[in-house]
Amino acid sequence: MKIIHKIPEMQKITKKLHSANKTIGLVPTMGALHGGHISLIQRARKENDCVIVSIFVNPTQFGPNEDYLRYPRPFNKDVRMCKKYGVNYVFAPTPKEMYDINHLSYVTVEKLSNILCGEFRQGHFRGVTTVVTKLFNITQPDRAYFGEKDYQQLMIIQKMVNDLNFPVKIIPCPTIRENDGLALSSRNLCLSKNERIRAGKIYRILLRVKKLFHEKKLLSADKIVNYIKNEIRRVPGLRIQYVKICNSKTLDEIKGKLYSPARILIAVWDGKTRLIDNIEI
Repeated sequence: MKIIHKIPEMQKITKKLHSANKTIGLVPTMGALHGGHISLIQRARKENDCVIVSIFVNPTQFGPNEDYLRYPRPFNKDVRMCKKYGVNYVFAPTPKEMYDINHLSYVTVEKLSNILCGEFRQGHFRGVTTVVTKLFNITQPDRAYFGEKDYQQLMIIQKMVNDLNFPVKIIPCPTIRENDGLALSSRNLCLSKNERIRAGKIYRILLRVKKLFHEKKLLSADKIVNYIKNEIRRVPGLRIQYVKICNSKTLDEIKGKLYSPARILIAVWDGKTRLIDNIEI
């Protein structure tokens, strides 16, 4: 396994790989790798000749009051995990390498970037789509792997790839969870012991409401949303940012009678840590 820090070197490598008819799988990450990332790497390893993992804490997707400096960066541990699971290249550029002082170009997916998380994190998804575009241009992957935990991000990237005709296939991968149901996330490292216990209740509430829906005890989107909000408010220390039910393909909000395909999406503050989750219903 090789660690690459410079864009021209990474581009030279990927050009040689394609010249040799090798397929490339990209797993974009911000580091602090966990079991969710490992599942993406393992899928990429099965489906491609070469696997590239990018490790880059992207400053353009953090707002002025967000946790860019607080975001965990256990780089040496991440590298050991990549090597263990058969990654061929770790691409780990610096912010200066990715964004020079005169950087003026950004990529935006309209509409989808301004709802749900985008309503509360202005400019966040512009930063995500811009850095993913740059990573695609640098690594030239045949396939790129994204987890369903960040469901809105996944939908935005799929829309960007379709609209801009990127020659890359986006591979959605299931959310990986702890034993109590908490979705694996690098931000979980920021939770205190008590916060971690509270966080585990979020997914159990989502499972409960899904069961009630399938038992035909809760059938309207509004009633489901109100049920979830009331259940979360019963957990001291959790603060709701949003609870929405959306069309799984368009992310249009559903109100009134629920129809398929639909997905519940939620963002909750647990202390100073913002947690997101979703579930198909």
